[in-house]
Amino acid sequence: MENIGTGLMLMVVGMATVFVILLIVIWLSQFLIKVVNKIAPEEEVKKKPAASSPSTDAGAMDAIKSAVNILTAGKGQVIKIEKL
Repeated sequence: MENIGTGLMLMVVGMATVFVILLIVIWLSQFLIKVVNKIAPEEEVKKKPAASSPSTDAGAMDAIKSAVNILTAGKGQVIKIEKL
């Protein structure tokens, strides 16, 4: 019976230690994220002006629309196609 008590005590201490270490890792990572965002904020992506002429021909547009219609069972809608 002494061995079971010792084993349970070691298990509880080990689980508590892991829990505390994981909390420390979470807090340090949140702190690091805040520091990095203050030092080097994310740059805003500038959008290019839309081209005046469509980049796809009518046949390709029809093919894409029909494929989206088939795959989404009529629930999807193609609004705009842009070349990346």
